[in-house]
Amino acid sequence: MADEFENNGGGDEGGWDLDASAEGVIGSERILNQDEIDSLLGFDLSDEEAAERSGIRAIINSALVSYERLPMLEIVFDRLVRYMTTSLRNFTSDNVEVSLDNISSIRFGDYLNSIPLPAILSVFKAEELENYGLLTVDSNLIYSIVDVLLGGRRGTAAMRIEGRPYTTIERVLVQRMVEVVLADARLAFEPLTPVTFTLDRLETNPRFAAIARPANAAILVKLRIDMEDRGGRIELLLPYATLEPIRKMLLQQFMGEKFGRDNIWEGHLATELWTTQMDVRAVLDEQQISLKEVLNLEVGQTVMLNATPDSLIELRAGSIPLTYGRMGRRNHHIAVRVEAPLSPKARQAVQRIK
Repeated sequence: MADEFENNGGGDEGGWDLDASAEGVIGSERILNQDEIDSLLGFDLSDEEAAERSGIRAIINSALVSYERLPMLEIVFDRLVRYMTTSLRNFTSDNVEVSLDNISSIRFGDYLNSIPLPAILSVFKAEELENYGLLTVDSNLIYSIVDVLLGGRRGTAAMRIEGRPYTTIERVLVQRMVEVVLADARLAFEPLTPVTFTLDRLETNPRFAAIARPANAAILVKLRIDMEDRGGRIELLLPYATLEPIRKMLLQQFMGEKFGRDNIWEGHLATELWTTQMDVRAVLDEQQISLKEVLNLEVGQTVMLNATPDSLIELRAGSIPLTYGRMGRRNHHIAVRVEAPLSPKARQAVQRIK
């Protein structure tokens, strides 16, 4: 085609055949270059996050894990951020800012493969939920915490030495920080359900921190900790199996941060209960007789009760027993004097005496 173009003198004056050239272009197969192939498949290395949302890769990933909206869980982690900001300031005696980056859903195996090493992985157990979770502290935060706690100067970047394992001092200091974070997590979950998080062990190899199967889904929470010119990341991983016992609580709606409670409606309900009218019955005695005897009752017959003037009388609201009292007279009315409180244990004690 290029030779024909040159022979025809550029196409304007040499009789360029447009119909013939169009048929040649349509008949030829267009070959995609590498960039177009990567864009089609969704493996663009220049923008990894955008690549995950486009192409065939987005279709594949959409079938893996879909993050389930848990309104209460988001409120819990917002509370965790506030608690950590205060506790880490007291722990480091420095100006600490904690921020919540994002909450996402991920496969446990994919998360282990994506952890940037070196890092310290803290395996903790949720006692009441009878399962485990994972808390990952990256190397930047490890060296920053060690530098702050051991009196490093401000304004200088923490020294980072690659290619060596963490020392005992570094592991102990990080363990103390992890215990502070787990204590704050317990306080964050407390209004919803009591959960005690206990540190089980520290690991530096992700293979030894396998708390779930690689295909299991989990909730990943990324927290950013800044201490002026130093800081790093903490990643909290909770498998769905750990949150399953309290899933219904996490799915309930909320207003503000009251965890499903509304003080206005509570006060209104209490006011209405105090003004509610209730019928109370005083039961002298109960007897079981046959239906034949009931049908044979006639006017003027006397039914004998197993009660005396000093016997206790049971006060009931419908079929619910309230308390006990004694029958008497006040002015021209028959009255009952209450002899026992409304507590069930006190009523049982009076009933045994009776």
